[in-house]
Amino acid sequence: MPMNRGLSWRNFDFLLLGAVVLASAFGTVMIRSAVAGNEVLLPVIPRQVYFAILGVVLIFFLASIDYRYWLALYRPIHLVILVFLITLTGFGQSAFGAQRWFTVGVLFLQPTEFAKLVAIIVLARYFEFTRDHPRDLRWVFGAIFRAAWIIGLILLQPNLSNVMVLSVVLAVMLWVNGIQIKHVAIAAAVGVLALGTVIALSVLGIRISFLQAYQQERILNFVVPDPNDTYGNRYNVQQALIAVGSGGVSGQGYGQGSQTQLRFLKVRHTDFIFAASSEEFGLAGGVVIIFALSVIVWRCIRAAQKARDVAGSMLALGVATLIFFQAAVNIGMNLNLLPVSGLPLPFVSYGGSGLTALMIGIGFVQSVVMRQKELEF
Repeated sequence: MPMNRGLSWRNFDFLLLGAVVLASAFGTVMIRSAVAGNEVLLPVIPRQVYFAILGVVLIFFLASIDYRYWLALYRPIHLVILVFLITLTGFGQSAFGAQRWFTVGVLFLQPTEFAKLVAIIVLARYFEFTRDHPRDLRWVFGAIFRAAWIIGLILLQPNLSNVMVLSVVLAVMLWVNGIQIKHVAIAAAVGVLALGTVIALSVLGIRISFLQAYQQERILNFVVPDPNDTYGNRYNVQQALIAVGSGGVSGQGYGQGSQTQLRFLKVRHTDFIFAASSEEFGLAGGVVIIFALSVIVWRCIRAAQKARDVAGSMLALGVATLIFFQAAVNIGMNLNLLPVSGLPLPFVSYGGSGLTALMIGIGFVQSVVMRQKELEF
């Protein structure tokens, strides 16, 4: 087992920590405004604060432990999360037609958020083990096979948005580890054909067995929007665009956003918190969020570049890809550039499980940073 010899906190990435704290603090402030005095939602404010504090503690705790310990335990960790996902599929609480969480007292536990990290650990271990293997189809399918267990169980919930997240993480890892161009071309052709088929069937009104009706409606409303639909499936996106546009450069003021405070903007503390932030803080608020998330992704990529081994590099790269893709999709959704997906804005949207999982991911990255390869002279 690896030992923590020569552990130096001088290598700890305080810039990464600062960006995480900035994004989380801004998110908590906006959640407080976004609940708009709703008594039912008021408890989410202290919960988010508690989870943010817990997350910072977890970052320091995980940074002090060699990430290779977790990689060595990938089998039991993988097994535990598979059991959680299987149980969730049969007994979890539902939202929007999908099994999302377990209720534990007053808390909602979403195993899928932690499953994404487990998938990154499993894949990091695989690419470390196969670093000298030929980049043939057997190598490609080996990676797919190891991710397929978690992806398949998430699809059964069904939770298509997080299936997309893990698929992108897998694709990025395969690309960085040297997948052959011909295999990329085959995958791209299959992907384009599958996406085109899903879009075509959704537009034609033909049900697809592995998709929920609301998921096909989201695709249809994005591809062929109904201009007369003012309070239907496009309502949230329309209100988000109004909120972003009315914010202007400097915003309407904290707690003064009309769409947010009058509750025209729905799920404003989760999916559409970027629109609420842009309404009250204007372009400046949007820039702060994008800047903080960009710094986080940059520092994670830097950690991947400086990692002492393939496993550490893939661990940091996987977390960077996860944060980047979720942020890009959420912001694109708020600006009507992408279909509504339900992916939260990392570190900013409300969600205890999501925030805790991301903090754990940052803790893994910090562990990689603190054990980076030595300089050679």
